[in-house]
Amino acid sequence: MTAIIELDHLSKHYSPAIIGVDDISLSVGDGEFLTLLGPSGCGKSTLLRMIGGFEEPTAGTIRLAGQDVTALPPYRRAINMVFQDYALFPHMTVGRNVAYGLKLLGCSELEIRTRVYDALKLVGLYDKLKLYPHQLSGGQRQRIALARAIVRRPKVLLLDEPLSALDAKLREQMQTELKRLQEKVGITFIMVTHDQTEALVMSDQIVVMEKGRIAQKGTPQQLYDHPASIYVANFIGTTTFLPGAVEAADHATARIALGGGEIAANIDRPFARGERVTIGLRPEKIRILAEGETAPNVLKGRVSEVIYYGLGLRLGVTLADGSRIFADLLLPDTLARSQVPPVGLAVRLAVAPHNVFVFAEEEAT
Repeated sequence: MTAIIELDHLSKHYSPAIIGVDDISLSVGDGEFLTLLGPSGCGKSTLLRMIGGFEEPTAGTIRLAGQDVTALPPYRRAINMVFQDYALFPHMTVGRNVAYGLKLLGCSELEIRTRVYDALKLVGLYDKLKLYPHQLSGGQRQRIALARAIVRRPKVLLLDEPLSALDAKLREQMQTELKRLQEKVGITFIMVTHDQTEALVMSDQIVVMEKGRIAQKGTPQQLYDHPASIYVANFIGTTTFLPGAVEAADHATARIALGGGEIAANIDRPFARGERVTIGLRPEKIRILAEGETAPNVLKGRVSEVIYYGLGLRLGVTLADGSRIFADLLLPDTLARSQVPPVGLAVRLAVAPHNVFVFAEEEAT
């Protein structure tokens, strides 16, 4: 895939002690939906603003379609931005809001009418042409902001927490709408969010950021199934972490002693016998064994907590050493309430070796 955005050793230092972005090199493919994901203060919004020209880098270069745009102001970059609060003009109708940028470009009235019509039709709101922003719902205002951004036909569209102002149900609906719109227009989208669900649902590529640097980049499945660090595993999805020590290892597998048992894991890096490690387990990857059922990687414990979350139950299970892990149990419609595992029940848990994450001990510090 041809790169549309290339960042080369990009940094932003506010002072020697305050570093917003630290030596980031990143390539974004043409037509890709890439998400910058991380907690508040990790540098994702600073990075987005530098790409858009709203923040000046301390060092490094930004290339757009091969052209160095590091020193260019925002209006001279073929990049548009949708802000968190949408930044619609309250005194202008929907039509005039969308047309605003085209007027600044000096487009003819005919071209403006045509492009405004096309943009509003694309987001399904041409019938709102003569309404004002205060007459629209939150979701409609968000779509108008998108129409105003894409009407100028930018090469890249930047989105800063675009769904954060919406309620949960509308936010879920807009995730699929936004991704569908991006695929339809074929523009590269770069989005900032702290919401892992948004990132997993909408993105072609995700960049997880930590303290101004890239912790890991990959597809949603790569980051979920193969997190590079405890930080990534903890930020994407739900993970239980347990300390352990390597009993034996070869190039592909390791046997790890835990306080509450022993577990085998697939590995993709060498570990030495006796090395201290941290393992990570996803609740949805852990099975509760039926009586008499056998499986590799069995851990024994007692149910200490039962959490109902709609689709099923999340069981907290305390192991022999007092450590606790979680296992998800989907509830079929026919499951009687009396069959829900009670607190105190002795259970056996199993997890496949390829579903066990193994991290070096220094990664936990």
